[in-house]
Amino acid sequence: METIQFKVQGSASEPYATVFKRDGENLTAHCTCPAGEVGQYCKHRLRILSGETEGIVSGNERDVITVQSWLKGTDVETALNDVAQAERRFDEAKRELDKSKKKLARALMT
Repeated sequence: METIQFKVQGSASEPYATVFKRDGENLTAHCTCPAGEVGQYCKHRLRILSGETEGIVSGNERDVITVQSWLKGTDVETALNDVAQAERRFDEAKRELDKSKKKLARALMT
């Protein structure tokens, strides 16, 4: 099993511990932020998985590349792709809603 830990500065005064573990094809991550502690979506883990180094205060920013290399072929990679697709669909729906509201506003004014 391989483990990489980051200290990530969040909104609390003390940095959060964000730990990634790879055991064969299995990738897990834990963060000590309030969301991570209860198994919810955690932006600290997502940023690292996305290749971002913002907020890392442990001095091992280069390890982000290693963590990213662990993604290939995992269920985490699939889930990240699903989130990205859902976000694109959501953004498109928001643009479509804006257009419809503007169309309604114009119709009400004529």
